[in-house]
Amino acid sequence: MNAAERDHTPLRAKVLTVSDGVFHGARDDTGGRGLAAHLAANGFDVVDHRVTPDGAGDVTAALIEMSDGFAGLIVTTGGTGFAPRDQTPEGTRAVIEREAPGLAEAMRLISPFGRLSRGVAGIRGGSVICNTPGSPKGAIEQIDAVIDVLSHALRLLHSDPTDH
Repeated sequence: MNAAERDHTPLRAKVLTVSDGVFHGARDDTGGRGLAAHLAANGFDVVDHRVTPDGAGDVTAALIEMSDGFAGLIVTTGGTGFAPRDQTPEGTRAVIEREAPGLAEAMRLISPFGRLSRGVAGIRGGSVICNTPGSPKGAIEQIDAVIDVLSHALRLLHSDPTDH
Protein backbone atom coordinates (compact mmCIF):
# COMPACT_ATOMS: atom_id res chain seq x y z
CA MET A 1 0.00 0.00 0.00
CA ASN A 2 1.44 3.40 -0.96
CA ALA A 3 1.30 6.68 0.97
CA ALA A 4 -1.87 7.99 -0.71
CA GLU A 5 -3.80 4.77 -0.17
CA ARG A 6 -2.94 4.77 3.54
CA ASP A 7 -4.75 8.04 4.15
CA HIS A 8 -7.21 7.99 1.22
CA THR A 9 -6.09 11.51 0.39
CA PRO A 10 -5.46 12.45 -3.23
CA LEU A 11 -1.93 13.83 -3.26
CA ARG A 12 -0.53 16.23 -5.83
CA ALA A 13 3.12 16.88 -6.42
CA LYS A 14 5.42 19.03 -8.51
CA VAL A 15 9.10 18.45 -9.28
CA LEU A 16 11.68 21.18 -9.86
CA THR A 17 15.03 20.17 -11.34
CA VAL A 18 17.73 22.71 -10.48
CA SER A 19 20.63 22.36 -12.89
CA ASP A 20 22.53 24.66 -15.23
CA GLY A 21 23.46 21.67 -17.42
CA VAL A 22 19.90 20.38 -17.78
CA PHE A 23 18.51 23.89 -18.27
CA HIS A 24 20.94 24.56 -21.14
CA GLY A 25 20.41 21.12 -22.72
CA ALA A 26 23.90 19.81 -21.97
CA ARG A 27 22.67 17.08 -19.58
CA ASP A 28 19.70 14.75 -19.45
CA ASP A 29 17.25 15.23 -16.57
CA THR A 30 17.46 11.68 -15.24
CA GLY A 31 17.07 12.88 -11.64
CA GLY A 32 13.91 14.89 -12.16
CA ARG A 33 12.24 12.27 -14.34
CA GLY A 34 13.18 9.50 -11.91
CA LEU A 35 11.87 11.47 -8.95
CA ALA A 36 8.59 12.24 -10.75
CA ALA A 37 8.14 8.56 -11.65
CA HIS A 38 8.92 7.50 -8.08
CA LEU A 39 6.40 9.95 -6.64
CA ALA A 40 3.76 8.72 -9.11
CA ALA A 41 4.48 5.11 -8.12
CA ASN A 42 3.85 6.13 -4.51
CA GLY A 43 0.41 7.60 -5.10
CA PHE A 44 1.22 11.20 -6.01
CA ASP A 45 -0.33 12.85 -9.05
CA VAL A 46 2.69 14.70 -10.49
CA VAL A 47 1.04 17.72 -12.10
CA ASP A 48 4.17 19.71 -13.05
CA HIS A 49 7.87 19.11 -13.70
CA ARG A 50 10.08 22.07 -14.49
CA VAL A 51 13.75 22.86 -14.89
CA THR A 52 15.51 26.00 -13.68
CA PRO A 53 19.17 27.00 -13.68
CA ASP A 54 21.21 26.89 -10.48
CA GLY A 55 21.25 29.98 -8.30
CA ALA A 56 19.14 31.27 -5.44
CA GLY A 57 17.20 33.82 -7.49
CA ASP A 58 16.12 31.34 -10.14
CA VAL A 59 15.08 28.80 -7.51
CA THR A 60 13.12 31.43 -5.58
CA ALA A 61 11.27 32.58 -8.71
CA ALA A 62 10.41 29.02 -9.76
CA LEU A 63 9.21 28.02 -6.29
CA ILE A 64 7.00 31.10 -5.96
CA GLU A 65 5.39 30.37 -9.32
CA MET A 66 4.98 26.66 -8.56
CA SER A 67 3.55 27.13 -5.06
CA ASP A 68 1.17 30.04 -5.66
CA GLY A 69 -2.32 28.58 -5.31
CA PHE A 70 -1.00 25.01 -5.13
CA ALA A 71 -1.85 22.56 -2.37
CA GLY A 72 0.59 19.66 -2.36
CA LEU A 73 4.20 18.58 -2.36
CA ILE A 74 7.00 20.33 -4.24
CA VAL A 75 10.29 18.45 -4.44
CA THR A 76 13.43 20.03 -5.80
CA THR A 77 16.35 17.98 -7.07
CA GLY A 78 19.79 19.50 -7.38
CA GLY A 79 21.73 22.41 -5.97
CA THR A 80 21.99 21.23 -2.36
CA GLY A 81 25.72 20.54 -2.23
CA PHE A 82 28.89 22.53 -1.68
CA ALA A 83 29.61 23.86 -5.18
CA PRO A 84 29.45 27.65 -5.56
CA ARG A 85 26.28 27.51 -7.73
CA ASP A 86 24.53 25.09 -5.32
CA GLN A 87 22.10 27.62 -3.87
CA THR A 88 18.81 25.72 -3.78
CA PRO A 89 18.56 25.92 0.04
CA GLU A 90 19.07 29.67 -0.06
CA GLY A 91 16.42 30.07 -2.77
CA THR A 92 14.05 27.85 -0.82
CA ARG A 93 14.55 29.71 2.46
CA ALA A 94 13.59 32.93 0.68
CA VAL A 95 10.09 31.54 -0.05
CA ILE A 96 9.16 29.25 2.82
CA GLU A 97 7.03 30.72 5.58
CA ARG A 98 7.79 28.00 8.15
CA GLU A 99 10.63 25.50 8.23
CA ALA A 100 10.07 21.76 8.67
CA PRO A 101 13.47 20.79 10.10
CA GLY A 102 12.41 17.26 11.05
CA LEU A 103 11.84 16.42 7.39
CA ALA A 104 15.22 17.80 6.31
CA GLU A 105 17.02 16.07 9.19
CA ALA A 106 15.41 12.69 8.40
CA MET A 107 16.33 13.08 4.74
CA ARG A 108 19.98 13.78 5.59
CA LEU A 109 20.26 10.72 7.86
CA ILE A 110 19.45 8.23 5.09
CA SER A 111 23.07 7.71 3.97
CA PRO A 112 26.61 8.96 4.65
CA PHE A 113 26.41 11.23 1.58
CA GLY A 114 23.20 12.70 2.99
CA ARG A 115 25.33 14.51 5.54
CA LEU A 116 26.72 16.57 2.65
CA SER A 117 23.27 17.87 1.75
CA ARG A 118 22.38 21.40 2.78
CA GLY A 119 18.77 20.82 1.72
CA VAL A 120 15.91 22.32 3.68
CA ALA A 121 12.20 21.60 3.97
CA GLY A 122 9.37 23.95 4.77
CA ILE A 123 5.90 25.25 4.11
CA ARG A 124 4.68 27.97 1.77
CA GLY A 125 0.93 28.44 1.65
CA GLY A 126 -0.57 25.02 0.99
CA SER A 127 2.70 23.50 -0.19
CA VAL A 128 5.31 21.42 1.54
CA ILE A 129 8.67 22.00 -0.16
CA CYS A 130 11.53 19.50 0.18
CA ASN A 131 15.02 19.85 -1.29
CA THR A 132 16.76 16.68 -2.49
CA PRO A 133 20.18 16.20 -4.09
CA GLY A 134 20.75 16.11 -7.84
CA SER A 135 21.84 12.49 -7.81
CA PRO A 136 18.89 10.37 -8.99
CA LYS A 137 19.65 7.72 -6.37
CA GLY A 138 20.13 10.34 -3.63
CA ALA A 139 16.92 12.18 -4.50
CA ILE A 140 14.82 9.02 -4.26
CA GLU A 141 16.57 7.84 -1.08
CA GLN A 142 15.97 11.16 0.60
CA ILE A 143 12.30 11.49 -0.39
CA ASP A 144 11.77 7.87 0.70
CA ALA A 145 13.03 8.85 4.17
CA VAL A 146 9.90 11.00 4.64
CA ILE A 147 7.36 9.70 2.15
CA ASP A 148 5.55 7.78 4.88
CA VAL A 149 4.65 11.01 6.73
CA LEU A 150 4.06 13.39 3.82
CA SER A 151 0.41 12.46 3.37
CA HIS A 152 -0.24 13.17 7.04
CA ALA A 153 1.73 16.43 6.89
CA LEU A 154 -0.29 17.61 3.91
CA ARG A 155 -3.56 16.67 5.58
CA LEU A 156 -2.56 18.67 8.68
CA LEU A 157 -1.50 21.61 6.54
CA HIS A 158 -4.87 21.62 4.77
CA SER A 159 -6.85 21.12 8.02
CA ASP A 160 -8.20 17.79 6.78
CA PRO A 161 -9.41 15.34 9.44
CA THR A 162 -6.69 13.09 10.87
CA ASP A 163 -6.64 10.27 13.38
CA HIS A 164 -5.50 12.59 16.17
